[in-house]
Amino acid sequence: MFRESVKKMAPYRPGEQPRPGRRLIKLNTNENPYPPSPLVRRAVARAAGADLRLYPAPRADELIASASRVYRVPPKMILAGNGSDELLAMIFRATLGPGDTVAYAVPTYSLYDTLALVQEARIVHVPFNTDFKLPANELGAVCAKLTIVCNPNSPSGTLTPVRELAALARRLDNRLLVIDEAYVDFARENALALIRRHRNVAIVRTLSKSHSMAGMRLGLCFAHPEIIETLAKVKDSYNLSRIALAAGAAAVGDTKWMKRNVERVRKTRTIVEARLRRIGFIVPPSQANFVLARMPGRDMAGVARALRRAGILVRHFATPRLFDTLRISIGTPAEMTALFHALSPLLISDARSRRKKSAR
Repeated sequence: MFRESVKKMAPYRPGEQPRPGRRLIKLNTNENPYPPSPLVRRAVARAAGADLRLYPAPRADELIASASRVYRVPPKMILAGNGSDELLAMIFRATLGPGDTVAYAVPTYSLYDTLALVQEARIVHVPFNTDFKLPANELGAVCAKLTIVCNPNSPSGTLTPVRELAALARRLDNRLLVIDEAYVDFARENALALIRRHRNVAIVRTLSKSHSMAGMRLGLCFAHPEIIETLAKVKDSYNLSRIALAAGAAAVGDTKWMKRNVERVRKTRTIVEARLRRIGFIVPPSQANFVLARMPGRDMAGVARALRRAGILVRHFATPRLFDTLRISIGTPAEMTALFHALSPLLISDARSRRKKSAR
């Protein structure tokens, strides 16, 4: 009934989503701890009327017009999607066939592997070094049909300077470079200007993080008009609802609200990084709304499970390169205080247990 490649592939596994009514502090999926703009609620109320019987605008006119004004990018250079995940799926669908090569540095967003396997593409993983500096020369040497850079990277939160991305775009020449800027509003710079200087660059963003719209599923792709038109060919006919389009236009338009929440997250992030380092973690400097905390050589799976029992969700990746890390989303100050209240005793207890085992 199904393609062999699909039957054999492992599915993407998102972070745990608690059941309704379950009280947990959610620091595992990088949602914004603060609510979306009040303008969003008003827009949703207006959209939830009689016009719901009609199809939405197939090219998301209202949302794209709002994004065009805010980002000063012509509408013909913007495409809207059901979250940035759908936009990434469009890109993989439009560029890769069986045997075509896609390249990206790892560890990074694991959905890229899933999307590549669906297309039966050849995946080239280029390892980050220990400080998560982008291996740009190695990526450029692959000569992949599609190259992706998650910037800031997930799960490390580290940022590659725009000048290095520009150099990589030049080296790739007419091959596509996708810059996944899901977390870029929390960073000190972004690469949006590159789409005017490089016809082979596409930038993908989401409203889930900085705009607090994870539950609405909205994303934007910025690129040369030829790329946008090609991606639109593989887009679902009506991929965004009327309610989503109205909510997205309102959220994008209220930059003041978004920036205020972003600044609150940044301030908490600085405090969290310093506190994690004081209790023994190695923490790369994050430019996202999460941090990656490492205890070299020490499996953090048990700590993550114990935190969950204490009512706090963090993300642990059971992989050789990440088994000794926890990825921790930045919550409210109160949520982060609760995290440290639970975490510090766990580290002491875990260390004692390890010493006892080694003494036997």
